[in-house]
Amino acid sequence: MTDVAAPEFAAQVKRLALGLGFDEVGIAGVTLAADEARLLEWLAAGFHGELHYMERFGARRARPAAIKPGTLRVISVRLDYWPATARDAAEVLADGGAGYVSRYALGRDYHKLMRNRLQHLADALGARIGEFGHRVFVDTGPVLEKPLARDAGLGWIGKHTNLIHPRAGSYFFLGELYTDLPLAIDLPASEHCGTCSACLPACPTGAIVAPYRLDARRCISYLTIELEGSIPEPLRAPMGNRIYGCDDCQLVCPWNKFARATKEFAFEPRHGLDGERLTSLFAWTESEFDTQLGGSAIRRIGHRRWLRNIAVALGNAPPDVKVVAALESRREHPSALVREHVAWALAQQAGKAHG
Repeated sequence: MTDVAAPEFAAQVKRLALGLGFDEVGIAGVTLAADEARLLEWLAAGFHGELHYMERFGARRARPAAIKPGTLRVISVRLDYWPATARDAAEVLADGGAGYVSRYALGRDYHKLMRNRLQHLADALGARIGEFGHRVFVDTGPVLEKPLARDAGLGWIGKHTNLIHPRAGSYFFLGELYTDLPLAIDLPASEHCGTCSACLPACPTGAIVAPYRLDARRCISYLTIELEGSIPEPLRAPMGNRIYGCDDCQLVCPWNKFARATKEFAFEPRHGLDGERLTSLFAWTESEFDTQLGGSAIRRIGHRRWLRNIAVALGNAPPDVKVVAALESRREHPSALVREHVAWALAQQAGKAHG
């Protein structure tokens, strides 16, 4: 009979996960009391903005057994996503006429790919030991994925609140397999940010309000992806040409000199999203948006918010008659949200033309 608590079985679990294409795997316990306290403090400060699901689940996020009864361990995996073939990130950010998309979203959506692999891992374990309790998560449930990954030895939580691995930087996805198996756990990762604070001033909107403390309401990833309504006017100009997500705090992190290019072809850029002209992206009809972004994580924000985001970037772009013409083409858009941001962008362009 297999001793699932033996270190040898934990090693077997890791070999299976690596064989499925994950870049690293670790095993954590489920005690997250300190992280729960920090989460509740963060929620009380209102830093979650309109992420109401975080408040709804509250402390349960830090209690795996409250989400999947019987959970004793969490198998945490990471998968590198940095696309080696993408246009240089700094070059795109410096090109005001191009749209910057966070490097994780240039290719296909990672959720399904990782969920399928984690389920294959569960199936492979079940084939060896019989039926057992488990549940797969990839950004799909109330999970404190970064504290769990830290406790599984996959890295430490940096001052920008992203997970950092000492030999792989921070450009990777995380996924979890909750299980009732009493697996041997790994040692938590130690913290190595030291005196470095490069990520704090690098944030264009000042969302990293203190080391290890993020105000999501100011974060460009939140503003371009999670926020349903209007982007606050004071934050529009600092967004520059970032139309979906933001990588600035990671781009300046010295640990990302160790970042590894992804082995997954699915994460390589599609449809020129690694630096396409803003005017071209703004011209997509809703049908084109759905077609071009089929299988992409970007599609979930919908065409209306896509246009909202690009309108802001066009307002921030260098003065150009083509930019103004593109904005004019959407001035009477059916959506009040789009019209509002187009009007703001046209005012910005007018100010530059007469400045």
